[in-house]
Amino acid sequence: MNKVSENPFKNRISSNSVLVCCVVLFSTLYIVSNIMAVKVISLFGYFYFDAGTITFPMAYMLGDVITELWGYKTAKKVIYVTLLSNIVMVLCTQIGVWLPAPDYMADTAAAYSHIFNYVPRIVLGSLVGFLLGELSNAWVMERIRRKMQGRRLWVRTIGSSMIGYLFDSLPFVLIAFAGTVSTHDLIMMILFQYFSKLIIESICGTPLAYIFIGWVKRYTDYDESILKNRD
Repeated sequence: MNKVSENPFKNRISSNSVLVCCVVLFSTLYIVSNIMAVKVISLFGYFYFDAGTITFPMAYMLGDVITELWGYKTAKKVIYVTLLSNIVMVLCTQIGVWLPAPDYMADTAAAYSHIFNYVPRIVLGSLVGFLLGELSNAWVMERIRRKMQGRRLWVRTIGSSMIGYLFDSLPFVLIAFAGTVSTHDLIMMILFQYFSKLIIESICGTPLAYIFIGWVKRYTDYDESILKNRD
């Protein structure tokens, strides 16, 4: 009696489930980064950057993973979903600002309003930078992958981020902080954001991308043939 071979993908994790988790984390990191960006951090009284700079490169790393595994077409859809999520966040927090609060919660209401009245400007800058940066990052990464025939992932992640962070940091800082800090501080914020994000991406983001992509290909039902039909 012939033995029926067992399906090697039978007990593997669904790659679609992994994609859903990536989308959720991607959107969450951008929303968190926009809220954290309200606080400007000063190092030694010379380097200035918003707190969202700390979490932002991790979102870029996930964007690289999505583009690498599921293609530019899927990455664009995820970017648009994240854009919508940020708009919903602004609308909901603004409703919270407008709603009346009891007198004994006046201090809390004032603090809430102070933070979230500032968020729309930051989110506007972030959305402009987000669309320009993420779309260019995903597009460049896909083109480098085709040129290099899928070799040297680190060249794609870092090379695409060099372009993406340029299109992201410049409009974000100008829209979010112009008129609220000095010109010198504005220039320092742009430069520090760009290079700090790139360094974090290189030291932390790229190794994590290698680990995560390797895990998806080894332990999920991810089909490599997707790479042959990407847009």
